[in-house]
Amino acid sequence: MKISEEKQSFHSSSAEHCLQLLAEGIHTVVASTVDDDGLPTTCAIDIMDWDSDGLYFLTARRKGFHHRLTARGYIAITGIKGSDTMSSLAISVRGKVEELGKERLDRLLRKNPYIFGIYPSEESRKALSAFRLHEGSGEYFDLSVRPIARIGFSFGGNEYNHGYEFMIAESCTGCGLCLNACPQGCIDSGTVPFSIIGRHCLLCGRCADICPAKAIARRGDNDDT
Repeated sequence: MKISEEKQSFHSSSAEHCLQLLAEGIHTVVASTVDDDGLPTTCAIDIMDWDSDGLYFLTARRKGFHHRLTARGYIAITGIKGSDTMSSLAISVRGKVEELGKERLDRLLRKNPYIFGIYPSEESRKALSAFRLHEGSGEYFDLSVRPIARIGFSFGGNEYNHGYEFMIAESCTGCGLCLNACPQGCIDSGTVPFSIIGRHCLLCGRCADICPAKAIARRGDNDDT
């Protein structure tokens, strides 16, 4: 499945905007890692810096979070900005993590001086180690606009993995049942077969459920069709 030219443009032009927003506009995110039993574990972390290659944060070397990062080498994060659900946007990112140790640590401390209130002495700050989330991909999801906006991006040399989306096949008869079923009105009925405007799609799949011709199907993940 090919990614649309519009999405390709967003990936190159707006990935950095999303990384900057995570670090400077959202800052505190929920991070997910996997423990030694293979179970998901979450915690809140601060994204303290960013550049075109990734996101930067720190933790103490004796914490369980540090162990999970170094043992697995991957992390997923989600940050939300807004006063309530319908005014909010969310950015989710997943990717590889690498430990930088003292490298970049001084910059993170200068940009985030509140850390000195948590680790006040130079000796106590020796517990800290910096990490970078890199070679990642993510999704920008905005509920504050109508129709909703949902676009993916990648960074750090990673190829964007579009996950899955719903597509309408040539067997579409143009009956129109899907038009009323779509909560965001993101089905273009100008020609038959109809087409789905992916950047506004909630991925709920109701269109596929209701289609009498079974012309709408989920494509992606491990499916290359």
